[in-house]
Amino acid sequence: MYPNIYKEGKRVEKQEVKEEVIPQAVATLKYARISSRKVKIVADLLRGKDIDEALAIAKFAPKASAEIIEKLLKSAIANAENNHNMTHSKLYVAEIYANQGPTLKRIRPAAKGSAVRIRKRTSHITIVLRERE
Repeated sequence: MYPNIYKEGKRVEKQEVKEEVIPQAVATLKYARISSRKVKIVADLLRGKDIDEALAIAKFAPKASAEIIEKLLKSAIANAENNHNMTHSKLYVAEIYANQGPTLKRIRPAAKGSAVRIRKRTSHITIVLRERE
């Protein structure tokens, strides 16, 4: 007998557990023309940081993806303040990740009439902001 299904010989329906919804603001950039591997370097620096600190890191990091992430971070902050009524001072970067997008395949002529394939990679970048307790 299964203790969760039967109680005192009678069948008991499953009780649904209500999960608490955590308010969060999300901003997503799709098809960014930069490799997700390059984006993850800056993304790892920002994860878990407060908003002001994350903006400073994104602004001064000497990487190509830092400019893209800074713009996306500002968009996420605007979403949090305007759409979800969150306070700027309590916000932090809860999640940030970059997934691989579709690869653009190009061909470059090579020696002896052959061709070499050039892969121009894209990425989908997502930032999730939450409020600190």
